[in-house]
Amino acid sequence: MPLSAREAAVNGLLAYRRRGARPDMVITSAAGELPHPRDLALALRLCAGVLQNQLFIDWHLERISGRSTGYFEPIVLEILRVSAYQLWFLERVPARAAVSEAVEITKRRAPGAAGLVNAVLRKLPQNINDLEKVRADTRATELSIEYSHPRWIVEELLGRFGAERTEAVLRADNEARPVSLAVNTLKTTPREALDLLREAGVTAETSAVSGNILLAAGTGSLESLEAFRRGLVYVQDGAAWLAVKAASPERGSRVLDMCSAPGGKSFAAAIMMENEGLVSSRDISEKKLGLVESGTRRLGIDIIETAASDGGLPRQEDRGAWDTVICDAPCSGLGVMAKKPEIRYKKPEELERLPQVQLRILAAAAEAVRPGGVLLYSTCTVRRQENEDVAEELLRQRPDFVPESFTMPSAFGENGGMVTILPDTAGTDGFFICKLRKRI
Repeated sequence: MPLSAREAAVNGLLAYRRRGARPDMVITSAAGELPHPRDLALALRLCAGVLQNQLFIDWHLERISGRSTGYFEPIVLEILRVSAYQLWFLERVPARAAVSEAVEITKRRAPGAAGLVNAVLRKLPQNINDLEKVRADTRATELSIEYSHPRWIVEELLGRFGAERTEAVLRADNEARPVSLAVNTLKTTPREALDLLREAGVTAETSAVSGNILLAAGTGSLESLEAFRRGLVYVQDGAAWLAVKAASPERGSRVLDMCSAPGGKSFAAAIMMENEGLVSSRDISEKKLGLVESGTRRLGIDIIETAASDGGLPRQEDRGAWDTVICDAPCSGLGVMAKKPEIRYKKPEELERLPQVQLRILAAAAEAVRPGGVLLYSTCTVRRQENEDVAEELLRQRPDFVPESFTMPSAFGENGGMVTILPDTAGTDGFFICKLRKRI
């Protein structure tokens, strides 16, 4: 029997729970077992939808079934979650068909629970508006359940951004996002790339961030698109592109990208430099550097060289040798929860040492900047502990660096060399950009 999109989603979720696997990668690896390419898109949507709405779904499942989620076998719980998400958030499949398929999957995978699954799903309202309103002891808890973000994340956001902005950020984290593609202006123009995508049946538009960023939906496999195969576009979020733009690498200059894989910032820098100069693209993972190398060939870039390197260990030969150093440090990733919803379930204790690691790498990056050069620090998180606090500590240790303002789209306001981009502003990832100039 061929694998269905619903069962593929269940398998991805189980692999994530049991061994911490990337659920989207598990599903994609089984694409050959799905009857149609559109089933892959549905399976990925179901899996991401469950993770984006898990606390909300579980809260209602417990009240409707009269049982805690811990009562159900793991596979039964995932079948119920996928089915509930489908009933409440997707409109294309009739409720009867959704329930019927859930029962059939249960019969094959957990036969003794088929009756239970049938009984619970038939109790679920078919319209999300008919669900009981979430009520809790605090607004933080209510927001946590309504938008399925652990309460510690909600409390951090509330403390920094207030209730109204926090709710907007949480809502943005749960929205389906188009694929963000940066245009390779070495080979084409934004207009030509946009037209080519549309001719391939892709729904595409220019991002508010820049004319060089295109937002695409319905791409299917990127490798199937002529614009991607020919190296006219590459995957890069608008916020990451803005970070490289803030660094302003000049044609013919020397750029060091310290934590580069999978290569987006190295590509952007080389393109902005008009393929003249040198970009040293480094990462601790040799395997990931293979992605940089293959992307470089596809994009037709000649000036990128790769090297495996621990960013936290300064190299003597790098000292004062680079015009621009880009330090996109390892972080919690809480700015990309719309694309990787499983990230929100990280435990806060897992993140405690990150600022120390980031500062160590940033300090090594500072050593490599020539007098008068630029140090660009960025992360894909919105936590102050990993962003402003780290940058400010470096400035305390290194008074030979000063923040330098940079140009951004008006939606992001003014900056004094540091800006936190929230995911509700312009459809980008949540991101932090800090530009520092080394005194001469």
